[in-house]
Amino acid sequence: MYRSARSALLSFLRTLIVLTIAGTSLVMAAAEVAPASSNAQASTAAPADAADPFMWLEDVNGDRAMNWVKAENEKTLGVLEQDPRFADMFKQALAISEAHDRIAYPGFRRQQIFNFWQDADHVRGLWRETTLADYRQSEPKWDTVLDLDALAKSESANWVWEGAHCLRPAEKRCLLSLSDGGEDAQTVREFDLASRQFVTDGFVFPKSKQEVAWLDQDHVILSRDWGADTMTASGYPYIVKTLARGQDLSMAHEIFRGQPSDTGVFASTLEDSAGHRVALINRALTFFESEFYWVSPDGPRRLNLPKKSEVQELLANRLLIKINEPWTIGKQRFEQGALVSIDMAAVAHDPENLHPTLVYAPGPRDSLEAVSATRSRLVVIVNHNVRGEALVFTPEAGGVWRQRRLLLPDESTISIVSSSLESDQSFLAVTGFLTPTTLWLVNAAGGDPVKVKELPARFDGSRSVVEQREAVSKDGTRIPYFIVHPRDMKSDGGNPTILTAYGGFQLSMTPYYSGLTGKLWLERGGTLVLANIRGGGEFGPAWHEAGLKTHRQLIYDDFAAVAEDLIARKVTSPRRLGIMGGSNGGLLMGVEFNQHPELWNAVDIQVPLLDMLRYEQLDAGPSWVAEYGSVSVPEERAFLASISPYNNIKPGVKYPEPLIWTTSKDDRVGPQQARKFAAKLAADGIPYLYYEVIEGGHGAGANIRESTKTDTLEMIYFTRKLMD
Repeated sequence: MYRSARSALLSFLRTLIVLTIAGTSLVMAAAEVAPASSNAQASTAAPADAADPFMWLEDVNGDRAMNWVKAENEKTLGVLEQDPRFADMFKQALAISEAHDRIAYPGFRRQQIFNFWQDADHVRGLWRETTLADYRQSEPKWDTVLDLDALAKSESANWVWEGAHCLRPAEKRCLLSLSDGGEDAQTVREFDLASRQFVTDGFVFPKSKQEVAWLDQDHVILSRDWGADTMTASGYPYIVKTLARGQDLSMAHEIFRGQPSDTGVFASTLEDSAGHRVALINRALTFFESEFYWVSPDGPRRLNLPKKSEVQELLANRLLIKINEPWTIGKQRFEQGALVSIDMAAVAHDPENLHPTLVYAPGPRDSLEAVSATRSRLVVIVNHNVRGEALVFTPEAGGVWRQRRLLLPDESTISIVSSSLESDQSFLAVTGFLTPTTLWLVNAAGGDPVKVKELPARFDGSRSVVEQREAVSKDGTRIPYFIVHPRDMKSDGGNPTILTAYGGFQLSMTPYYSGLTGKLWLERGGTLVLANIRGGGEFGPAWHEAGLKTHRQLIYDDFAAVAEDLIARKVTSPRRLGIMGGSNGGLLMGVEFNQHPELWNAVDIQVPLLDMLRYEQLDAGPSWVAEYGSVSVPEERAFLASISPYNNIKPGVKYPEPLIWTTSKDDRVGPQQARKFAAKLAADGIPYLYYEVIEGGHGAGANIRESTKTDTLEMIYFTRKLMD
């Protein structure tokens, strides 16, 4: 599987968004400078070199900081966990989260179906397998491959599953990635599927932010922390080496070196069903720009691709690439957001001169969301006006691709779960706000999709309806949003409403079935709104690029416009309106908390960026400069100062009491910014609630019980603020 700094992060964020919508939390989890909107408050930010009275909270594991965290947790739990409704709501939520009739999402591997499963009896999880025929039964007979709870207990470790990369075509040996408590940094160990044991004297790569991939049975290619001065300012590796079986890490052979100023350099491999294997190096210059190198027998050779590109798959020895900027090559021109293919046999003869062919070109309201290869076909998910479509592309002579559409339910979100290289089968998931997720088995070579699994309804969806509406932003742009509301909703401004969005990194926000939200919010009369604001990828790269760097006020104006539209239509009122978002969405919440405190009565700020004058000095912050801008550029610094939530809190302003939560183990955004924001509120006498999950990485918890507790705390918070 191909990964890069950006693809790995986006994959994580998409997964986190899906998981948290399925719960409650919605953690989504470079152009000419334009003036900020008048909504942006004047900066009160102190100079970057001025003393910060809360710098001590940046000592993540320091005794003073952790004592502060424990005291804050005790205070917040004393309010939310002691609410008389908490116990019952947590019980209902946990029953949904740990239900045995959840869909066990499948992964094709060595002609078997593999699944990673967590429940009340397997808190850390089981990696298990069955046959395809058995999986299609209502009660499959699973065979345990690895018990992560037993492993963690035997090794006195807090292991969190991060996936497996198995060597094709036999797939007998796998590289398993395990994280300590949910950190991005992982330990990678070789595992034998036949014996179901870690390989004695096999490959072992100690904890690091790293990418490791098979070259063959006895060789790997990897980028990792090689010691002093081998990691970028963003905390990612920039040196790629190869290693042979039996060699110590000190004996690894360097084949490529980027620069410390890069976001990171990442090694990976792609395989297809015909046995072609392509080793690639992605030199991520920024979060969105990369140089790609094909590892030829003579060493790495640069591929003349646009810098804003994403390598997707390999099929029939054709490399599939999504281009995020217009690309003119020879007499050909491809528009941004298109999917193209390149014949690797031709590349082997002349890597400097590429001859791409078009696979898919999006329209103005379309976006390319996912690509997956089977034995002889390509399964592609696109969104049209934020509604999913599944397409199959067949390679033909001369670089031509033939297209057909799969017949799946309309008005839905469609995602690829897994594809088989041994056959043309794929599993696709179809879902919606009120439609329990269904799993479909697709034969890309022909025939209609077959429904094989369906999630039981977790709440009474008949009480609600879904609409797609539009608001008009300050610059006249129409911003679509989904609203899920009671069927008999009155237009009197009295409906308790949660509004959420993400607005960054070209991530599309689409509907997803949420048992917890449905049970604890919708079924109790609440309304949920998902806004497709700029900064996301709902309408392709241009929708994202509209809000980059100093243009970012557009994103915040879009969100406020949706809120104002809801109020104008008397769906809700400031007294009954709450907002939530995490990570980049947490920054969105912080900005809206400052710029429009009059619009909401609840603000749920999850694992957030909040100190935008210091974000580049914290954890993976330097990797996001292409999204936010840098304090080293005067114009960009001025804009960041104007919107930085931490630096724009004003004493005497009547703010809604926010819920701010983060995790101690987050080594991507880190807990520092959330801590400092809460401490500054306290210093200014502004009421707030703060909660920090001690484990869990950049998410709500390291296991189902932990994340469900966080979800329930949020729902209690919204209930108290918007329904009481």
